[in-house]
Amino acid sequence: MRTLPFWLVPALALMGTSTRAADLSQSTQVPETKAQREARTGWWREARFGMFIHWGPVSLKETEISWSRANSNPKCPNRGPIPVEVYDNLYRQFNPTKFDARAWVALARAAGMKYMVLTAKHCDGFLLWDSKVDDYNIMHTPFGRDVCAELVRAAREADMRIGWYFSPMDWRDPDFRTARNAVFLQRMQSEIRELLANYGPIDLLWFDHDGREAMYDQGNTYALVKKLQPHMVVNNRLDLGIGNNNRQILSPFADYATPEQVVGGYDDQTLWESCMTVSRRSQWSWGGPQDGVKPLETCLNMLIRCAGGDGNLLLNVGPTPTGEIAPEQADLLRNIGDWLAQYGDSIYGTRGGPFKPWRFGVSTRKGRTIYLHIRRWPRDVLTLPSIPAKVIRAVALTGGRVSIRQNDDTIEVSVPADNRQTIDTIVALELDRSTHAIAPVVVSAANPSLTTGCKAVASNVYQGNAQYGADKAVDGNLETRWASDSGIQSAWLEADLGRPTLIGRAVVDQAYPELRRCRKYAVEYWQDGRWIACYQGDNLGATLDVSFAPVTAQRVRLNVTEATDGPTVWEFSLFPPKTQPK
Repeated sequence: MRTLPFWLVPALALMGTSTRAADLSQSTQVPETKAQREARTGWWREARFGMFIHWGPVSLKETEISWSRANSNPKCPNRGPIPVEVYDNLYRQFNPTKFDARAWVALARAAGMKYMVLTAKHCDGFLLWDSKVDDYNIMHTPFGRDVCAELVRAAREADMRIGWYFSPMDWRDPDFRTARNAVFLQRMQSEIRELLANYGPIDLLWFDHDGREAMYDQGNTYALVKKLQPHMVVNNRLDLGIGNNNRQILSPFADYATPEQVVGGYDDQTLWESCMTVSRRSQWSWGGPQDGVKPLETCLNMLIRCAGGDGNLLLNVGPTPTGEIAPEQADLLRNIGDWLAQYGDSIYGTRGGPFKPWRFGVSTRKGRTIYLHIRRWPRDVLTLPSIPAKVIRAVALTGGRVSIRQNDDTIEVSVPADNRQTIDTIVALELDRSTHAIAPVVVSAANPSLTTGCKAVASNVYQGNAQYGADKAVDGNLETRWASDSGIQSAWLEADLGRPTLIGRAVVDQAYPELRRCRKYAVEYWQDGRWIACYQGDNLGATLDVSFAPVTAQRVRLNVTEATDGPTVWEFSLFPPKTQPK
């Protein structure tokens, strides 16, 4: 039987949902102990790697999901090019006859992923399940099959953890963020009830936000979630509103932070997960055959850096209108899985550290073993700070010989050049004690830069906020950064070394290289009343490490002359000639 349109859901049913939610809010809002939370979220932390799936009728247009829809509600941020009457009727043509839930799950397993998250409802309001709340759902397409039900069934068969992405905001709903928002909330909570009550155990719920008012009756919504799926892991976005960011956790009932399209910084106290895309253009939904995918090295780097920072990676695919995951996306995922089949012990079930992420790469740890993921060799020897443990054995997991020299101040690691891998050389250090008792170690302490702690100024600082000041790029810490305002297309960062100093090498660690912001840049020094370039380049990557003819200078700057958006830099380091920073 066809359900009523969403704006005519019977008032009695809505009142019933409200009453139940209110009762739940009073009876279940009891925060867990630390031990209880760790037991509940332990599987998720150990998994490290999951599949995100953005899919819906918009795949027919090969444009971004939800954001390409024209605006019909001034309280919502979307201003897409597809007229509402066109976007909202795409479902009438949506017939993904090649959708095979088992194939999706099998691909996730082949990629080494441990959980999957499907956009059951995105911001455009379309539902991928058999809903009795709103007719705007998959059952009223030519396809007419419950995608959520089929994916849950396939995931359980394969022992795969499964979760839903659910957008609490609905840019199509005429009541959302209006005087009738309470009516919208009843529908929203009824949809959540369907998703969490009708498909058996669900492992994860991934809320989203759009930077506008968080009008989602959070207390009752959390209560409903916790009542229906008490063991579920829930992200942080239900609470986020104006002025908040994805790294904040504002409720004791939210479990983890969600940096988006960037790898989060080192944090072993707060659970976090970076959500990233395989799409070459960083599009979430299917972008068409012209889109393509990121290189394998880029995607593996995301995963390795997330694990080294003590976080997870949720890597997104966008299925085609026919329901398939495109061959180029599938091949990329299988290649990641091949790598994990060999080296997954250094990722799964590990914690980040104890060496914090630095230019060489990252480290992970498990039991008495530290895994060094060396992505960039500074020279023949990688020098790390000392730790309160003895290295009793070292093995190059990626092949070849490894030499270790440990003294009171440093640990020196060496692997012959022929045995170093292009993507990641993994060295396992076996210690005489557990790695988890070792406090995080800042690697820069063993590799001082001439700029560390010096005076620094910049042409622009993001919103004048001292948190992003120029000094943050010369503090020897890759977890702080200088940032400039969004939309800035040129900017400079200057370091004053205090006195004339001989320099011959510069290292720049760009924040969020995935965004490809800095197109043209130069390292310059001040002499005779003018700036002189000692190095110039194009397309600044994750790390610039260059030598140049030695010069004596006191004031040196990184000058970004062409950028797609405001430049932002983790660290600007200078070194004397004939030395290599580690």
